[in-house]
Amino acid sequence: MGVPVEGEAIQIQSYKHNGTIHRIWQETVVLKGSRHMVIGGNDRTMVTEADGRTWITREPAICYFHSQHWFNIIGMLREDGIYYYCNLSSPFVYDHEALKYIDYDLDIKVYPDMTFTLLDEDEYETHRKSMGYPDVIDQILKRNVDKLIRWIRQRKGPFAPDFIDTWYERYLMYRK
Repeated sequence: MGVPVEGEAIQIQSYKHNGTIHRIWQETVVLKGSRHMVIGGNDRTMVTEADGRTWITREPAICYFHSQHWFNIIGMLREDGIYYYCNLSSPFVYDHEALKYIDYDLDIKVYPDMTFTLLDEDEYETHRKSMGYPDVIDQILKRNVDKLIRWIRQRKGPFAPDFIDTWYERYLMYRK
């Protein structure tokens, strides 16, 4: 597994458990890259869905990926505050083509006041059955939902008060 280089633009590819592509973010600038963690930033990047439809992100975002956690976190900077979208997913891999992970449907949306909502439980159950998620994956994901909720409540990692703003400032340096 390679290590993305700080300052380079990479693609992010999300897959489903069955190996099919789910979503591709065309360009994210690496703000910190190591074997264990990647922090990236993007703004108005093109996103391609599995069915070929495309759309452009609406606001700047800071993305957090870790090789030891079964989730990734996107902090979106909006006029009324920072919103977080947390994907329950496999840990990332980076192979010089793109940063890649498997999306496991469950998501947590976190609002600027740090209240949150668990999303897509029905979609998770449908895909768990249709794609045959092993019991061990089901258990790992449920433990990681609990871990994410603890992080949110403790303001840990990307939920720390200045985390997103600090990395957004770094992102702006690369955009100049």
